Amino acid sequence: MMPEPEIPVVAPYDAAWPERGRALCAELGAALGPMALRTEHIGSTSIPGMAAKPVYDLQVSVADLDEAEAAFAGPLADLGFRLSPYRRDHVPAGRDDVPTRWAKRFWSRRGTPAEPVNLHVRLAGSPNERLALLFRDWFRTHPEAVTAYAHFKYALASRVADTGTYADVKDPVVDLVVAVAEPWAAETGWTADPGT
Repeated sequence: MMPEPEIPVVAPYDAAWPERGRALCAELGAALGPMALRTEHIGSTSIPGMAAKPVYDLQVSVADLDEAEAAFAGPLADLGFRLSPYRRDHVPAGRDDVPTRWAKRFWSRRGTPAEPVNLHVRLAGSPNERLALLFRDWFRTHPEAVTAYAHFKYALASRVADTGTYADVKDPVVDLVVAVAEPWAAETGWTADPGT
């Protein structure tokens, strides 16, 4: 039986999100062990001042996706996570990448006493691992852009019926953010700060 579609709800920024994100990363890192090379809080709840769906996006970087999927299945099930059939990220417009370079494994947790989480497991050094960190860090250093992006998300959530459509419409806007963030990364020598 297919789960009911999730309705997108965007909430005002909560100052508790960063601390809770760090705690969730520590919890997952302990549960998943050394195969989880990095566990990081990403997405809108990791950006100060950003309105967001009240769902934590976390990223675990691994050396091999198939090995990680097998090794993580038990510990994640124990924490209330379910593996999704979704196995690839959107390739940003203008990128001449083969889609397999954007592979991932995706687990989610909903409907438990614990916080809702989207867990993105990506290859260390992959373009999608990097993009998630660049998106977060660019917004963290450009607070003037946070308000505009938050307004877009409020408007979008009020006009679509499910989170799948919400994500599909949001992808091209993320592409625009990345088009601005990439030159910034090159100019500043940006690199992802592990564990933030």
